[in-house]
Amino acid sequence: MIRGKWWEVFGDPELNVLEERLNINNQNIKQYFENYMAARAVVRNAKASLYPSFSIAPSVNVQGTGESSTARLSTSSSTQSYELPLSVSWEPDLFGSIRNTIREQANAAQVSAANLANETLSEQASLAEYYFELRGQDALQVLYDDTIKNYGESLRLTRVLFRTGIDSEQDVVQAETTLHTAEANATAVATTRAQYEHAIALLLGEAAGNFSLQAMPLDVNVPSIPTGLPSQLLERRPDIAASERTMAEANALIGVGKAAYYPTISLTGSGGTQTSDIGKLATLSAYFWSVGGTITETAWDFGARRATVQQYEAQYRADVAAYRQTVLNAFKEVEDYLVSTRQLTEQTQRQKQAVDSSARYEALANTRYRTGVDTYLNVVTAQTSLLSNRQTLVSLQTSQMTSAVQLIAALGGGWDAAELPTEKQVERKP
Repeated sequence: MIRGKWWEVFGDPELNVLEERLNINNQNIKQYFENYMAARAVVRNAKASLYPSFSIAPSVNVQGTGESSTARLSTSSSTQSYELPLSVSWEPDLFGSIRNTIREQANAAQVSAANLANETLSEQASLAEYYFELRGQDALQVLYDDTIKNYGESLRLTRVLFRTGIDSEQDVVQAETTLHTAEANATAVATTRAQYEHAIALLLGEAAGNFSLQAMPLDVNVPSIPTGLPSQLLERRPDIAASERTMAEANALIGVGKAAYYPTISLTGSGGTQTSDIGKLATLSAYFWSVGGTITETAWDFGARRATVQQYEAQYRADVAAYRQTVLNAFKEVEDYLVSTRQLTEQTQRQKQAVDSSARYEALANTRYRTGVDTYLNVVTAQTSLLSNRQTLVSLQTSQMTSAVQLIAALGGGWDAAELPTEKQVERKP
């Protein structure tokens, strides 16, 4: 089984460094991580509803009276009162509404954790694909550099033969056209490489203009990828885990809907001290208290609760179907990339043979041209065929590497369902 840092199977030190930087600096991963932290906070908020809530509201009141008209004296008076009350309220979870809400939010947090793992895997796979595509462009650049050098030598020879009267001006023009076409294609390779470089910079959370990778031709080292048993795929893909936890979340929500059929009991209590003399605020004579309770039951709602439960049940069945579809899609992806990997291996072997044949054909065409047996047109045809076959080989080798990355990602990238936090774990404060 592939475990942990799956990209290390390619044996590329620079890719290893880039992947480590990605795990730290990728902004999409950071976003999903904070979403997961927010989901865990929601669980703790829901769990707090299991316990009583306390509130305290100290107050000071001053009341005064104005001038007394009967005594015809300008007098005024005021009274002060001081209060230190404490209130307690609690709604015991007798019928499971709060517990099911906690379970629902915990499952939602697990979904968020699985989404974080899935996004991380997706970003890691994208980086590896872009990296090998970039190295493929480096290989094409080497190919074009060699080709331009060879075409330049052919042009110089053709010009010499033209000046000596052996070749025609048409041959010179053909050689010039072939050279300039190769130079234009080389420029396009540089543009494509820059785009892959910019894409890697974005994944690493860096400005494209400040990031660069030294050119290095593609090292075709396709690893042997263990696939395991089909049933193990269910425990190795974070998107499947997310879909399964979504089902659990919907199932808990049904429990919340059914709890609405039962009465709600609320217990309240208050106590404290109240006096007009702040010095007596802590005395027994200033103490007061009260307790109470209410029971609330919906007598008739014209089917609203039943409709809510039916809605939750329908959503659960929809999530079941989505889970099954996710599983089927996972099996399909693995089979697709397995076939692709096998076919690319065979196709690359055949293409290497085609490159060898094209190279021999070009060598023969050059020899016959130099000895005056054939025209330069045959050389152009041979050169075009060789370049095309070499380009195809580089493309196939690049596809081999990216297909290996895609297969590893389809297998879960070394992730395991055991890494998913439990309901108890997501309830804890990070």
